[in-house]
Amino acid sequence: MNYQQTYAAAKDAEHFWGEAAAAIDWDQPWERVLDDSNPPFYRWFAGGMLNTCYNAVDRHVAAGRGEQAAILYDSPVTGTKARISYAQLQDQVARCAGMLRDLGVVKGDRVIIYMPMVPETVIGMLACARIGAVHSVVFGGFSSHELATRIEDAKPKVILAGSCGIEPSRIVAYKPLLDAAIEASSHKPEHCVILQRAQAPAELLPGRDLDWAETIAAASPADCVPVAATDPLYILYTSGTTGIPKGVVRDNGGHAVAMCWSMRHVYGVEPGEVYWAASDVGWVVGHSYIVYAPLLHGCTTVLYEGKPVGTPDAGAFWRVIEEYGVSVLFTAPTAFRAIKRDDPNAEQLKHYRLDKLRTLFLAGERCDPNTLEWAQDKLKVPVIDHWWQTETGWAIAANCLGIEQLPVKPGSPTRPVPGFDVQVLDDNGESVAPDTIGRIMIRLPLPPGCLPTLWGNDERFVQSYLSAQPGYYLSGDAGYFDEDGYLFVMSRIDDIINVAGHRLSTGAMEGVLANHPAVAECAVIGVADTLKGELPVGLVVLKSGIDTAPEALQKELINLVREQIGPVAAFKTVIIVERLPKTRSGKILRGTMKSIAEGTPYRAPATIDDPAILGEVELALRDSGYGGAAPG
Repeated sequence: MNYQQTYAAAKDAEHFWGEAAAAIDWDQPWERVLDDSNPPFYRWFAGGMLNTCYNAVDRHVAAGRGEQAAILYDSPVTGTKARISYAQLQDQVARCAGMLRDLGVVKGDRVIIYMPMVPETVIGMLACARIGAVHSVVFGGFSSHELATRIEDAKPKVILAGSCGIEPSRIVAYKPLLDAAIEASSHKPEHCVILQRAQAPAELLPGRDLDWAETIAAASPADCVPVAATDPLYILYTSGTTGIPKGVVRDNGGHAVAMCWSMRHVYGVEPGEVYWAASDVGWVVGHSYIVYAPLLHGCTTVLYEGKPVGTPDAGAFWRVIEEYGVSVLFTAPTAFRAIKRDDPNAEQLKHYRLDKLRTLFLAGERCDPNTLEWAQDKLKVPVIDHWWQTETGWAIAANCLGIEQLPVKPGSPTRPVPGFDVQVLDDNGESVAPDTIGRIMIRLPLPPGCLPTLWGNDERFVQSYLSAQPGYYLSGDAGYFDEDGYLFVMSRIDDIINVAGHRLSTGAMEGVLANHPAVAECAVIGVADTLKGELPVGLVVLKSGIDTAPEALQKELINLVREQIGPVAAFKTVIIVERLPKTRSGKILRGTMKSIAEGTPYRAPATIDDPAILGEVELALRDSGYGGAAPG
């Protein structure tokens, strides 16, 4: 079937997803594909029993593929590489699961994983799934306060942690952060199992703390425990507007079906191929496409402990793709902006052969057309922008290469993925005309793999996502459909600014700035103005080697926006900065910069990659006459 036929077929959700579920091994068949008896709390494959770890590991060994590589670990920050076959992974996961079992962890218990990008992190996740425990991965190096809030909410019986994480320029000791978080939390885990890394071994607290290697060595392997399809597989915390993180829940059955289906139909990947999601296991991309989806589908997944630049240079990605024969790469646009900034002409690419690479997928932040076109030009492969969220767990809109490759429109993630009924509505809940910006919403029920609720908080789930328009999930993003049904995701709803009564997208202005040949990265924020309500302010990072006078460049950029968006944008300010503040997953902290520019108190998000950048941006804004608020 082509895209249109597949999308139409998915409207019969029970039949469509029932067929897709045949790709998963079930211990007990489901009673209903979709349980819609308690809206808006829909459940997939109710009555079914399965084990996600068995589907991701054991069944491939049983099928005679135990010698195939499951994980290729590559750590330029430590100079370490490892190849772990499916058979080896099965053994290590079973022993880790046995260790957890010996520590009293049973089905339904929570285990927090606070570890770097090492194979043991993946092993810990799968070990939890093996015995029906619920894992919650917290990005290694998160502050003690943020870790404490997650301990408080998830109430883990055991915490698995690394002694340290390794950045290109520093070593981050995790154990002191973990100790402080446990001290601050009213909930105390029974045990912490610490993976000792040679770069910064940790002191162990007698009675509570255990050494990873010693404890696993003493454990016997544990078998897979069948769980209900509707039982939780993991909790992944995402930021909340109140400052209290929201625990996104992922179920076992719907998640396994969606992950497996997406590998073939969205990414066009076959079992046995090498798939690389250059992200972090602490993020949803890492959960879905470093760990679960590739392994469920029987692929080889790359686990990379490094950066797109600086480990050692802007050719790092090309080296990994060549060395391991990567077929499909999935990363964030910000990674390619960093590569483009350091190596605008892709000179490093000339040293590598990327014969097996056939597709690049980008997601995590809106991909500006300039970055997409640069990647297309240099790599000579299709570059696919696609859009999804922590809450959905997989793509809402994409060019589904395993169904039909549609023409690419730079700036658009193409069309909704089969199963997602995406609508663009105004504030009254009415559909808007093509090319008109509105709130992007998804008609319920959401397809398999999406969050069924928030951990321990059904009320907050409804309030946060389902209350804006009855029968719809609020994505929080603004955008529009064009005449061809292509979706354009322009910005967060909060980033639609009102300039003298005109609703304008900061994303559209960023698209204009990004097209200038001197610009590597940019962000546009709306700053409060007593006369016009809000005024846009652009912050740009220049490519290496640009010698145009800053004043001339600023004038060019302002004129570009005025020409392409119109004088109505009242775009009059461009500030050149060395770097933009971002989260570790690559999202630019526009809201924080807006607070700085308006002089209101702000708090540096726990997810920030480098807090020092905020100080640099604050100075640049002050020099231009804006803000200057101290952190709140």
